Amino acid sequence: MKVTTILLILLHTIMIQAEPYIVAHRGASGDAPENTLPAFRLAWEQHADAIEGDFHFTKDQKIICIHDKDTKKVAGVRHMVKDLNLQQLRKLDLGRGMFGKNGKGIHLPTFSEVLEVVPEGKKFFVEVKSDAALVPTMLREIQASGLKDEQITVISFNEDVIKAVKEQAPRFKAMWLSGLKKDRDGLMEPSIETVLKTLKEIKADGFSSKGVSFLDGNYINAIKSKGYQYHVWTIDDAAEARRFADLGVDSITTNYPAKIREALKASR
Repeated sequence: MKVTTILLILLHTIMIQAEPYIVAHRGASGDAPENTLPAFRLAWEQHADAIEGDFHFTKDQKIICIHDKDTKKVAGVRHMVKDLNLQQLRKLDLGRGMFGKNGKGIHLPTFSEVLEVVPEGKKFFVEVKSDAALVPTMLREIQASGLKDEQITVISFNEDVIKAVKEQAPRFKAMWLSGLKKDRDGLMEPSIETVLKTLKEIKADGFSSKGVSFLDGNYINAIKSKGYQYHVWTIDDAAEARRFADLGVDSITTNYPAKIREALKASR
């Protein structure tokens, strides 16, 4: 085999490996009720590399999978998650909320139930919506699940959560989450300096931001050049997914993993 042919094969392999993970946002939530076992199972059927789910502490200090602080959106009745115990939350029928008949008979899953549906070789992005008090329970349940350390990534907007994870279980990857905006002068907030300072202080492994249209390679590269990962959410547009892939992000979170997977393949 000619040297040039070998080099072309190696280059092609590197390009394939460089493609970002496709993370199913709250499961395949564009096609199934978000943060439910059907949505997570569908994500695997749609060939997602990872699932992302949101988790709160209940009144009796159990971990439940739900995005909001209250149950109004998903169950049609407003209860604060922190004020109900696990058994009360499990009785809620998601067919009464935003999912209508598509959610009938579906209930909020526990953290351990979501852990159980993560296949070998796949990843789980655990977004902690509660405070750092949830972390010890979360770590115990991960340990009991039998999943490998490299399958778990913890993410949170709460800096104390990421700090607690890296202090108590530094073997797990942990990413700080933040939205992005521009100030009156057109400068990014948070600034690159703020992001890098925060990541260092809480010992995070990387940064995960909203994939806004004005996010460019300079911002991403400034953070990645310091050894941190960079992840974006929530990207459902094929062209934007390709743009971020070309900018070298480590993962793209989407409501439509099958669609974005195919779009990246077609544009490779």
